[in-house]
Amino acid sequence: MLIKISLKQHVGVESKAIVKENEKVKKGQLLAVPDGLGSNIHSSVHGIIEKVTSEYVSIKAYSDQSEDYMMIKATDNYLEAIKEAGVVGAGGAGFPTHIKLDVDLTGGYVIVNAAECEPVLNHNMLAIEKQPDLILRGLKYVMEITKAAKGYIAIKPKNKNAIIALGKVCKSESNIEIKFLPDMYPAGDERVIVRELLNVELKPGKLPIEVNTVVLNIETIKNICLAIEKRKPVITKDITVGGRVKAPKVFLESPIGYPVSYFIDQCGGYENPHGEIVIGGPFTGKKGGEETTIIKTTGGILVAMPFPVEKRKVGIIACECGAQEERLKEIAAGMEAEVVAEVQCKRMTAFNGRYRCDLPGVCPGQAEKVLFLKKQGAEVIITGTCED
Repeated sequence: MLIKISLKQHVGVESKAIVKENEKVKKGQLLAVPDGLGSNIHSSVHGIIEKVTSEYVSIKAYSDQSEDYMMIKATDNYLEAIKEAGVVGAGGAGFPTHIKLDVDLTGGYVIVNAAECEPVLNHNMLAIEKQPDLILRGLKYVMEITKAAKGYIAIKPKNKNAIIALGKVCKSESNIEIKFLPDMYPAGDERVIVRELLNVELKPGKLPIEVNTVVLNIETIKNICLAIEKRKPVITKDITVGGRVKAPKVFLESPIGYPVSYFIDQCGGYENPHGEIVIGGPFTGKKGGEETTIIKTTGGILVAMPFPVEKRKVGIIACECGAQEERLKEIAAGMEAEVVAEVQCKRMTAFNGRYRCDLPGVCPGQAEKVLFLKKQGAEVIITGTCED
């Protein structure tokens, strides 16, 4: 199999490849290093480098793949281990974790984001059920690194099996608690988590560090623990494959760089009729294809129903909590619809060149926006708002 490993699996710019074509590489071997803000990139397979570009490294994987991997260099410094392993935020934009954790939270909080907010996705819950002790140890490492006084695991009450698993391993921990989130979207937004657990309202553009807090996704915590205990680089990803496939399933620790087509085949192929492939979740996912490859931030592969044909004129309401204008226009194009006007949800405010929601998860209603779009000739509306 030909594996294509992206050199941009994080916030920032592409990492710089340090390998050459025709070079033999081992699983876990360092392929690229940051060229500015970024992360180390490692090989997820044993094989031979076929091509090196500024955007990716492709590897012809050997048919026989052992479980052995090249460990990151030995170090007693936890932050250094996290950096060497190339750990980034696995549930979001991919911010380098060693930078995020280089803070002093004395008296503050580490919150594990176990919301798994996007519908259909459930790989985080399965990971918790299978290895709750790993999540607990990862949280304790982060608390030690940051000198945090308290650790919280934020989860929705409906995830009973995961809660039971966590409860068993956390019951003797005096400074770690399981906290419940409302079953709403986007409960997994960092600002929502801080609001619900700490009763603090962060303004648009503000980060949890403003209130002496760090929030980390379940899989990020898992990767931190593996980097420290097993000296394992980030070479695998947990993903959910769902929608119009014959046997939807969760894949835990699948090699990074595998194409979407591989996972669809592993699920028995397509269920017909089917439409586009969405990479991520239903709310914020992006259009992909069979050739799209898995990276450190990939959460889901969802095969959609075919788009209905819409001949009426369309208006768009975009929101930070869901699909933005570009994605909504893409959906409209898939429906062969004419977009006559577009607006932002009225909670959206401009901050540092982009729009952010001033109160995520609390939708204000869109009557004013709907009436405006109607005046522009819109007969139907496509919206990406969180609740309406």
